[in-house]
Amino acid sequence: MQISFGGQTGIVTGAGSGIGAAIALGLAAAGARVIVADRDLVKATAVADKITASGGQAHAAGGDVSDPAVVQALVALAVEKGGALTLLVNNAGIGGPQAPVGEYPLDGWNQVIDVNLNAVFYGMRFAIPEMLKAGGGAIVNMASILGSVGFANSAAYVAAKHALLGLTQNAALEYTAKGIRTTAVGPAFIDTPLLTALPPEAKAGLAALHPIGRLGTSEEVANLVLFLLSDKASFISGSYHLVDGGYTAQ
Repeated sequence: MQISFGGQTGIVTGAGSGIGAAIALGLAAAGARVIVADRDLVKATAVADKITASGGQAHAAGGDVSDPAVVQALVALAVEKGGALTLLVNNAGIGGPQAPVGEYPLDGWNQVIDVNLNAVFYGMRFAIPEMLKAGGGAIVNMASILGSVGFANSAAYVAAKHALLGLTQNAALEYTAKGIRTTAVGPAFIDTPLLTALPPEAKAGLAALHPIGRLGTSEEVANLVLFLLSDKASFISGSYHLVDGGYTAQ
């Protein structure tokens, strides 16, 4: 299936590594100009440089997307560099502390909600008006399998991802008829730098939770995201798409 984003400009947050980097690379390879955004500007620059070295178009941007001013600046940069914004992937996220609800640290709760939920709202809040000016676009919000099931000791993360699905549905109801499709993707455990520090036995234990018998790859998630952003998914909006190796079928 041939997917093309020629002439389009998109923003990918959390794009300095892992899933976000794979999405940014895939968008650029399909012709999009990509704003590679990450809290770590060095990592964002490395991904943007990789894109430009292969003949693509990319611009690196640093900053914490839990700050609405940072997100507003990302959207302005996309419009400045590309003339219009039509693609947005709200991918940035953090895991947060591990503790039961009755002991969960308040500062940890607030940080996870800020990055995993509020930043997604900010992305849509500032991108949608520009997409309307451009005549439409597509948004993918990175949820998780934990947008539909719980996971002990991860209350903030689970709550944020569940709420993200509702936000995705609301945006779809409000803007699909105006040409902006919004969807959510729910990966299971993916073999990214976030898991690098785990001992081998812990990674093996996570892999065993999936009927497929392994962790997913960033590219497998990116493939789904690229499809949902593309015109090939023109009748898909407001929905939640799992890429989980069978995890939630249990």
